[in-house]
Amino acid sequence: MPAVVLSVNAGLAETIPGLKRPTGIRKRPVDRIEVRDPGPKRGGLGSGVVDDHIGSRKHHGGETQAVYAVAREELDWWGDELQRALADGMFGENLTTSGLDVDAAEVGEQWRVGETLLEVCGPRVPCATFAKHMAEPRWVKRFTERGRTGAYLAVREPGVIAPGDPVEVKHRPGHGLTVPMFFRAAMGDKDLAREFLRAEVLPQVEHDWLASRV
Repeated sequence: MPAVVLSVNAGLAETIPGLKRPTGIRKRPVDRIEVRDPGPKRGGLGSGVVDDHIGSRKHHGGETQAVYAVAREELDWWGDELQRALADGMFGENLTTSGLDVDAAEVGEQWRVGETLLEVCGPRVPCATFAKHMAEPRWVKRFTERGRTGAYLAVREPGVIAPGDPVEVKHRPGHGLTVPMFFRAAMGDKDLAREFLRAEVLPQVEHDWLASRV
C-alpha cells in the first residue's frame, strides 16, 4: 500500500472543560494546509501549520514540533481498544497518514510530503490537555504504555500539503534510534537516553533537554 496523506487537520482556539486556557488540540480535516518553519521553540511562531492554534507555546510548537503526524492505523488500533470511532485529527495531529508506519521512523528521517520536506524530530509526550480532550480514564498512562506516539516534524522545505499527497521517505539515517525509543528515553529510561546522547542524533534543543534529565 502506498504511503499517503489521508487527511490534513488544523485547530481553532477552543475551550475544554477543566482547562484554564483555550487549546487547539481539537483538530478537524481541512482542504489543504500551508506549512512553514515556525522558528525556535521559544519566540517562534508556534505551529508550523498556518492558522493552527497552539495554546501553550512554552510546551508545544517551534522548530522541532512544527507538524505532528499520526498513522490512521494507530487511530484504528485505539478505536478498537476504546470501542469508539476516532476521527482523523483526534490525537491533535496535523497529518493523518495511511500506509506509513510513522512510529518506525528514525530520528532525523526526512519525508517528502506534497510540496514540503519534513524531518522527524521526536515523539509526542502526553499531557493534561490531551487527557482532558480524550476524556478516557488513565489516558496518559495508557498512551505512555502503548508507546506509539506519532512523530513531531521539523519543516526543512515549506509548502502546501493536501489529502492524497504521497509520503516518500527521502532519507533514513540508519542509526536505528526510532521515535518510540526516544519516547522511552524521555520517560525515564536513562540507559537509552545515554545512547541517544552518545549518538548525537537529536536536534540541539532536544539533545539539551534530554541531557538535563539524565
